[in-house]
Amino acid sequence: MSPRSSPARVGASFVLAVTLVFAGLAQDTPSHSGSGYHLLKVISVGGTEGWDYVTMDSIARRLYIGRDDHIEVVDVDAGTVVGTISGLAHTHGLVLAPDLGRGFTSDGEANTSTIVDLTTLKKIGAVKTGKDPDSFVYDEVTKRVFIMNSAGDDVTAINAADGTVAGTIALAGQPEFGAADGKGKVFVNITDKNQIVEFDARTLEILHRWPLAPGEGPSGLAIDRKNRRLFSVCDNQLMVVLDADTGKVIATPGVGAGTDASLFDPDTGNAFASAGGSATLTVIHEDSPDQFRVVDNVPTQSGARTMALDAKTHNVLLVTARHGHGATHSQVLPKPFVVLVVGK
Repeated sequence: MSPRSSPARVGASFVLAVTLVFAGLAQDTPSHSGSGYHLLKVISVGGTEGWDYVTMDSIARRLYIGRDDHIEVVDVDAGTVVGTISGLAHTHGLVLAPDLGRGFTSDGEANTSTIVDLTTLKKIGAVKTGKDPDSFVYDEVTKRVFIMNSAGDDVTAINAADGTVAGTIALAGQPEFGAADGKGKVFVNITDKNQIVEFDARTLEILHRWPLAPGEGPSGLAIDRKNRRLFSVCDNQLMVVLDADTGKVIATPGVGAGTDASLFDPDTGNAFASAGGSATLTVIHEDSPDQFRVVDNVPTQSGARTMALDAKTHNVLLVTARHGHGATHSQVLPKPFVVLVVGK
């Protein structure tokens, strides 16, 4: 999450209905909704650190959570913390290169990406990035990790197999989330320009730059690889659906306030937008490549703005913490940090 979508930006929204929402979640009482998605369980993690991106390894059944100076590793089936990757400098999260058994962090204060062995959770190297590395994406075609440097307005391309830098891509704007299409192309939201940039993962050349209007302040980005659709969630409570080949805007369904992440589940045809301000998870169904409709706004919890998809169970995993009245994002109450598991 870049400075544009910093904890301070969403901090005020955390106060919204915190007591009522958290009380309901703490009792683990599902609230069923029209789509069938509802809260299945709450995993207590604890700790008073902030958080950012979450990454799910659906095969190993591990959820990786960026927690400022460390990565928390949670077994989602057992509901327990099974490991910690420590000694990091304002890390945003971990991107997986599962075919190589490696993970790569984005350590914002150190301007580095720490390489981690996914079996042992031990550090095995570090790579110099641009200024304030933030979000990330792995392209399995080129076997490269792309780190979006929020303050540098560029991308660091890393050869995941040996940790060498393949090059830098100048974006002429502040990058947020990225998505790979499985064919060697990568798309990135440019939050201060209200654009999506497409670049070639092999040549590192920019191929297209498309406007997101009427979307403003894009953050989360997901892709339907089969139907070539991009899902960009924006600050003005829209999910902008684009044709990944032409850049044409296909649809603009509404989402909740304070959205930060976007997901697409190819098996269900559902796109998701997590909104920390309105404490909702918007479910949008792809009826056809050109038809999209909001089918639900599932209650979650204030602050639940980042998420990951469990491809095995089709559950959506969100993280947040309870805040006291008037508290900021850095003033988290003791041991309230939780993983919310939403599914059918």
